[in-house]
Parts: sequence; structure tokens; C-alpha cells
Amino acid sequence: MASTVLTAARRRFLGEARRAILATLDGEGRPRLVPICFVVDPEHDTLYSPLDDKPKRTDDPRELARVRDIEARPEVSVLVDRWDEDWTGLAWLRLQGRARLIDTGAAAPAGTIDRLRGRYPQYAHHRLEDRPMIAIAVTRASSWGDMDSP
Repeated sequence: MASTVLTAARRRFLGEARRAILATLDGEGRPRLVPICFVVDPEHDTLYSPLDDKPKRTDDPRELARVRDIEARPEVSVLVDRWDEDWTGLAWLRLQGRARLIDTGAAAPAGTIDRLRGRYPQYAHHRLEDRPMIAIAVTRASSWGDMDSP
């Protein structure tokens, strides 16, 4: 199935980005922002972000604030930007979508964990197969700047 929201230029921009900012809404409607690592499904408009082994306030990834937010309000935003001292190179991409928590082994498309480990060598020793992951079905995208500039 061909992408309908993520154009080729937007996919390249995402492929070059090292991180993104995930925005959820807490129980009182306040934005909660957290940096994430991610990969994009090569065939669908979906981002996958693992709940990895980095130290967190809780050992249970299902108790993380972002997970509670997603379970209560699955609508999320993701921001990826490119900064450059030469402002002609500035660009950003904002994605909106519906997030859900998935069990990695059962629900992530084949190759997702391999793509994450290829993109982030730090994941070589993380137990991504044993931990849930956030899947974001992108429903809308907006951008500013030249998505193709290096």
C-alpha cells in the first residue's frame, strides 16, 4: 500500500532525523513532551517508537506517563526539526496521528526491530523484543522549509 500522508521527501526527512519529540496530553489536558527514537514503516504511514531499557522512573513500561496519556487520549503529535545556523537550511515536519501500545513480538511488522537496531546501534543490547512499543498511525502531516536540503 502506497503512502498517502508521508511523501517521499517527508520520508527522507524522517530517515535523516536522529530523534523526534512526541507530544501527548496528560489527564488535565496539558501537553507532555518527550524525545523519542523511532523508525517509519516502509509501506505504511506508521511510526514505531520502542519503550526501551534506558533508565526510567518505573521498571514497568506500561506505567510510563506517555503510555497512560496514550491510553486515555490516543491523539498525538510528533515534531521533527532540522536546525542550521544558516537559516536557509531550517525545516520542520509535524505529524498528527493515533497512537497505541503494541506488544512488539506479536504486532510490530517484520523487520521493525532490525531497522531500529540498524538506526540506533545503542539498541544492540536492549531487549526490544520483550518490551512494548508505541505505534503511531499518521493521519496528517504539515511541514515548513526544504525537506530535501542536507
